[in-house]
Amino acid sequence: MGDELATANVNRSYSLAATSIAIFTFVLFFLYPRFASGQVNYASSLGSRIDNTERTLYSRRGDRFWLLGYVLLFLAPSLILFSVGLLAVGVVWFLLWLTYVIFLIRFFPSVLTEGPSAS
Repeated sequence: MGDELATANVNRSYSLAATSIAIFTFVLFFLYPRFASGQVNYASSLGSRIDNTERTLYSRRGDRFWLLGYVLLFLAPSLILFSVGLLAVGVVWFLLWLTYVIFLIRFFPSVLTEGPSAS
């Protein structure tokens, strides 16, 4: 079993390295020339080119997508527990998840990115 595990780990390392090299090659070949010529426009990294209202809009969208990802991430274990047949543990996890969602509904608006100040 030890040799098979070592072989699987080596194959996994090769595939991860190959994927990383493929992504790097894609970025260099397709995106870098466009970036160098000024055709690529990244709204999140424009700095002073966008006003504070638009920057706040992008920040709030990012906050909401981050929150959605975390909410769904914490829901997944209960779905797995239900599908495996561990109903009691799944119900407990689901109740914990509901408590988390209620906590977020109560406190998330207070940590959102603030809008532009009137100065």
